[in-house]
Amino acid sequence: MNTSVAQQLTVVQPEKIKMKEKIGYGTGDLACNFIYQTVSSYLLFFYTDVFGITAAAAGLMFLVVRLIDAVIDPFIGAVIDKTKTKYGRFRPYLLYGAFPFAGVAILCFTTPGFSDPIKLVYAYATYILLSITYSVINIPYAALTSAITQDNKEVVSLTSVRMLFGNTGGLIVSFGVPLLAGIFTNMTGETGSGWQITMTIMGILGAFLLIYSFYNTKERVQINHSKEAEINFKDIWIQLKTNRPLLIVCFFFILNFGVNSIVNSVGIYYVTYNVARPELVKWYGLMGTLPALILMPLMPLMYKLMGKKKLLFTALSLKAIGLLALFLIPPTMVPFVFAGRLIAALGTITAGAFTWALIPETIDYGEYKTGKRANGVIYALVGFFFKFGMAIGGIVPGLILANFGYVANQAQTPEALKGILITMTVIPAVFVIIELVAIFLYNLDEKEHKRILNVLKTRG
Repeated sequence: MNTSVAQQLTVVQPEKIKMKEKIGYGTGDLACNFIYQTVSSYLLFFYTDVFGITAAAAGLMFLVVRLIDAVIDPFIGAVIDKTKTKYGRFRPYLLYGAFPFAGVAILCFTTPGFSDPIKLVYAYATYILLSITYSVINIPYAALTSAITQDNKEVVSLTSVRMLFGNTGGLIVSFGVPLLAGIFTNMTGETGSGWQITMTIMGILGAFLLIYSFYNTKERVQINHSKEAEINFKDIWIQLKTNRPLLIVCFFFILNFGVNSIVNSVGIYYVTYNVARPELVKWYGLMGTLPALILMPLMPLMYKLMGKKKLLFTALSLKAIGLLALFLIPPTMVPFVFAGRLIAALGTITAGAFTWALIPETIDYGEYKTGKRANGVIYALVGFFFKFGMAIGGIVPGLILANFGYVANQAQTPEALKGILITMTVIPAVFVIIELVAIFLYNLDEKEHKRILNVLKTRG
């Protein structure tokens, strides 16, 4: 590698990031979760039981939108890497994308009185637009971590605060969205209006929080591009070819967040039909997110005591145990169902948070191998696998539920109930076990990352 064309990093180091800025950064993830967690957890149910689309058609739509993402997201990442404004490279997208993101989300949860074919076209159009606007916001938001600091301890701390806010958003969504949808449905007399008003509230709150995040963060890690070091589309393939830690992290993302999305999106079906207690949906959702309030502040300490591999292995083991427990526990034993949900959530929250903290070091590794600091490209790749994982919550359940004979808004057959249970427990558990094996393929430990940072700082 010709290091003479490598990028020069001007880093304000050492500088401890103030808690005010960490909170400002964290509110961005709170905003994204207000909108996209609502989509991930409830859009499939909305399409099948409110909007009137079949489970199979909805599952196919989730797949098609992810394929479109596969084409578009790398271009978005490349554009972001070329961005130069007085506000920085990443922060402007939070400011200018906030309200378009909220507006499209509201359209996704709107039920116009179209015929069935036009209704499906409307669903495709609004969901594709939502996915694109989410990329335009979330790729630069995620990349902002590596622009705020390169210190690994500060990255873990920053990510922990971010995940605390993100999981708080998930908690509010899992409990508050069904609650509000029920309240507004009773007020308006229309289920569709209840969901639309609920999404309007979540969308507007999310937009203002993104703007708050913009005003309360700072990009410290500045990059001076030489002509030879400009980011272009081929850097996507270069990163995939040379950056082994990035490949493993992308694999984690598609499996880890795929499992989360399956469990979350099928949970409402499970509680409504298997447990036969639809009034418990909000409490079931709350149990899956509440542990974050305890775990996230402890994340830096757990990382210090256990290291990344042991921490991930422990978290994923808990996740698998909780999921398999839910498979074995009769749905009529509600307290035990909630206990299984809690065990799975402890692992889910910890593994999810720490997976995000791995990305900045893959950016450092990519710069070490290629001479280019491709923040946007790498976060676009990770973002694609994250969104594909989230979409698995619609693809897999939609197709499997249709195969087991699920029909919306009626008592389900034993076969359909079996399909719901297997989709929420056994299939995700298999994915988690694959993740446990993949942990040992991650070759960037703390000692090697520190060495790479020292090399980067000495390059002229």
